[in-house]
Amino acid sequence: MTEALWPFALAVYTQPGVTDACLRLQAAGADVCLLLTAAWLDRQGIQLTPERQRVLESLAAPWRTQVIEPLRRVRTDWRAAAQSDPALTALRERLKHLEVDAERELLARLEQASVGWPADGQPLSTGWLAALSGHAGWTEPQALAQLAQAAID
Repeated sequence: MTEALWPFALAVYTQPGVTDACLRLQAAGADVCLLLTAAWLDRQGIQLTPERQRVLESLAAPWRTQVIEPLRRVRTDWRAAAQSDPALTALRERLKHLEVDAERELLARLEQASVGWPADGQPLSTGWLAALSGHAGWTEPQALAQLAQAAID
């Protein structure tokens, strides 16, 4: 693979409208790290197989539930109180940075898991995105399409 996942994910995520699209997909139950990985794999023409999909999902699930989601939950729970408490605002910012660090680590693990998967599919397909979006892809098709478009731009 020629392009590293983290820089790709940052470039896609910061495109206009993509952050909101990803948050809508996340609210619908998708794992944004898996979706960014899926877009990266699609862009490079890495063929989707059931085994490869299982590898990524089984790697992401425990990290998401045990590391990322608890950080996100505390950060979200502190949102209202932090509006009037500068010390809590600062702590909340630190939590946000930890959450991003945890997401970056998950992306590194997902990238490492895909090392050696040859680019033998059609580049710029959306097979991975469709597979890893699950139910969220059905409930938020416009958000998924926006992410897919950003990944090929």
